Amino acid sequence: MVILWLVFGPMAGAALAALAGTCRRFPAGIRRMAADGGFAVLVSLAVLPAALDVCVRQPRASIEGILAGGVYFTADGFRGAYALLTVFMWLMTALFSLEYFRHEPAHLPRYWFFNLVTLGAVEGVMLSADLMTAFLFFEILSFTSFVWVIHEQTPEAVRAGQTYLAVAVTGGLILLMGLFLLQHAAGTLSFARLRQMAEAGPGSTQLLAGGVCILAGFGAKAGMFPLHIWLPRAHPAAPSPASALLSGILTKVGIYGILMSACCILPASLPYGEILLAAGAVTMLLGAILGVFSTGLKRTLACSSMSQIGFILTGIGMTVLLRFAGEEEGAWAAIGGVMLHMVSHSLIKLVLFMAAGAAVMGLHAQDLDTLRGWGRNKPFLKAAFALGALSISGIPGGSGFVSKTLLHEGITEGIRACAAGLPAALAAPLHLLEGVFLFAGGLTFAYMLKLFICIFCEKNTDPHRQEQYGRTPHCMNPCSTAVILGPALLLPVLGQGSPARHLAAWMAGSPLAGTFRPFTAESLEGAAISLFIGALVYLLFVRKVLLREGRYRDLWPAGLDLENRIYRPLLLQVLPALLGGLAAVFGRNRLLVPLCRGTLRAAAVLARCFADSFDGLIWLLRRTILAEKQSREPEKMRGKRLRTATTENLSTVLDGFSFALMMTCMGIVVILGVILWMTVLR
Repeated sequence: MVILWLVFGPMAGAALAALAGTCRRFPAGIRRMAADGGFAVLVSLAVLPAALDVCVRQPRASIEGILAGGVYFTADGFRGAYALLTVFMWLMTALFSLEYFRHEPAHLPRYWFFNLVTLGAVEGVMLSADLMTAFLFFEILSFTSFVWVIHEQTPEAVRAGQTYLAVAVTGGLILLMGLFLLQHAAGTLSFARLRQMAEAGPGSTQLLAGGVCILAGFGAKAGMFPLHIWLPRAHPAAPSPASALLSGILTKVGIYGILMSACCILPASLPYGEILLAAGAVTMLLGAILGVFSTGLKRTLACSSMSQIGFILTGIGMTVLLRFAGEEEGAWAAIGGVMLHMVSHSLIKLVLFMAAGAAVMGLHAQDLDTLRGWGRNKPFLKAAFALGALSISGIPGGSGFVSKTLLHEGITEGIRACAAGLPAALAAPLHLLEGVFLFAGGLTFAYMLKLFICIFCEKNTDPHRQEQYGRTPHCMNPCSTAVILGPALLLPVLGQGSPARHLAAWMAGSPLAGTFRPFTAESLEGAAISLFIGALVYLLFVRKVLLREGRYRDLWPAGLDLENRIYRPLLLQVLPALLGGLAAVFGRNRLLVPLCRGTLRAAAVLARCFADSFDGLIWLLRRTILAEKQSREPEKMRGKRLRTATTENLSTVLDGFSFALMMTCMGIVVILGVILWMTVLR
């Protein structure tokens, strides 16, 4: 029952907050608290004891009779740790939001409703005991977190929301295809049973195909290349507290699915490990390069999240390869590094994005030229940002150093295993991967130096603006300062060898993950190489090339934008042309023409029914959650104003759902084609 409260309690709290904020029978103070976020703080506090209990007792729970088999939850060391971390981060961002949204009160009831529903959905994924349960809550949070991205309803937010929703729907459909393949090949979606089958013998080609689809589906949410395009757009558009959760938690939901698939479905598959390493290396390096080129604060942090996801994917890939080679000790070190880096990165991005939120809250700007010199006289914020920047850069003593050391140890163990269990042909790619790992770590140090020196050390080129910055040493109230500085102080604790090793061993469920010593000469040498590379890149590229005449220039080539150059033309031009060609081919057959016309008409009617149902749902939400007030105008004028306001305020949501429906229909056609193809082959 504790797990069920942890999953469904926040959802019930969201409904209760909506009721308290709209029903006039409640006192004005309660209605105001529900609208301002105080109710969300209370809900987070109410589920925090349940998260602690789940983390300690590791219970199980299930609900039978739904989804043809029920939904199942379980908690072990890793799941329990992330269940607790999720609630902690939700509580910190909710407390920070009390001040952040005081300057932007629009659409807050909608934001808090979907914020609490997303909390329950994230817990549902993280505590899932099978892939069907994970898929159910994964799809719920995809749509509820979409509201975060479009919260401000600016043109940039609308475009970012469309991109986010397109990637989320596409990833969900690919994931569903993977579940079909996995169910057909293994006959089960339970993580425990899949692990038993994997230990019994090697997987089939169909199992590998299902694993790759699951990797792509969860990788879309994680920000894995080439489905990373939503990250650089969604984070700058979303409110900073939501950005902290998008980067710190929602990307880890995708990583959780990939990690469970790698451990339970294909734990020792050489091809799957190679695919993971390739995806991880590209994501790691490309995210770091984008971070160096970026000239926006939150965009740089978003690209950093992409790069760190690449580090984690690399560790998962090395875990699979080392288990294929029979190197269990190295595999447990790699998996311990993966889990430790997930926790470390979540806390780091909580600190950095809330610190960025303090700047956005004060200046309503994100570009580095405007932010330059803003934090010179803000010691607490400077200290918190420095701790986060040093930790993510891999400085010895920071939390990122220990986790990256374990990940690096996994790569070096793989290189040694090429003389034994792994093919000798992998030696050169693994040496190259080690170089990419160290270089990407150096680029991390370079772009964090860029942010810290620009915001907290340099002076603005405009003396009048710098004088204004000097007049406001206190940019936050004590509560916001505490929720930023408190998590920042946890980072050096996780950077100590003993606590980090024991946490990694407990989450991984093996003492082997805690036997490695991070502060060795080899580890310190790797960190020194990365830091030296980062210092060179900052001095020779950032200071000499990006920074010219006192301004940061955006030098990233527009032709390398995958969304504008590939995805949108493919969706809006190539696919319609392809469908037109198919229609022309089918039109030559007189028997097929009436059938095609009838099918299209039926599809149009069905789509219209879906659209009308969403219109009705949104109208209902508007009259309840959004608390639309009745005026004493004449009925005719009131109806006209209601229609106009509804069209203006909810057009972005309607467009998003329409876009999602179009993507869903396209995905269903693809899935049916794959199933038909498999049936014909059999």
